[in-house]
Amino acid sequence: MSPATIHIAPSILSADFAHLADEIASVEAAGADLLHVDVMDGHFVPNLTIGPPIVESLRKVTALPLDVHLMVTNPDTCIPDFAQAGANYLTVHTETCPHLHRTIQCIKELGVKAGVTLNPSTSLSALEEVVADVDLVLIMSVNPGFGGQAFIPACLDKIRRARQLIDRTGSHALLEVDGGIKVENAGDVLKAGADVLVAGSAIFRSPNYADTIAAFRTVARELQPR
Repeated sequence: MSPATIHIAPSILSADFAHLADEIASVEAAGADLLHVDVMDGHFVPNLTIGPPIVESLRKVTALPLDVHLMVTNPDTCIPDFAQAGANYLTVHTETCPHLHRTIQCIKELGVKAGVTLNPSTSLSALEEVVADVDLVLIMSVNPGFGGQAFIPACLDKIRRARQLIDRTGSHALLEVDGGIKVENAGDVLKAGADVLVAGSAIFRSPNYADTIAAFRTVARELQPR
């Protein structure tokens, strides 16, 4: 593992929405690799956040890839709108997609990278038949719906098994982890096999975004064989 291969994805759910463009400029200057955008419908998860117009606005103010996480009951109905708005990744939940392969193909046909997300209680078996087709696998390490939650330690084993599945099948998918990620537990998550760390409050509630992102990279560097 190289620190250069670790991707840091600040989650704008924890940003100051009154100054969102400034917040994005700050994390971009601080060394973020992509922006994680949580879309919640108030139905699949108990919160309501943003829609395609905000993603379109984000696209105008940053060159960073937009990692759009659709926590919605009927993702197929809104995928074209988010693709047109400028999403680089569209990630759907296995729990909301009865025809998951079709949904993945729809995303890719729109020229967007496709991701699949699993909640903490969802078995990896839901991923096995499509892992070769996706660009991103997102393991939730909290129950989705709110920022600032504590990492669920039992998810570490699931991250390890997801890494093994990706490697065993020859999938090119990045392995992303979202929920309660902090500098203090990043080492365990990276050792388990994560490629992308989503961090919301750990970055946006820190006094210095650049220092925090650098600290994540230092953790990755310290895991290198000597």
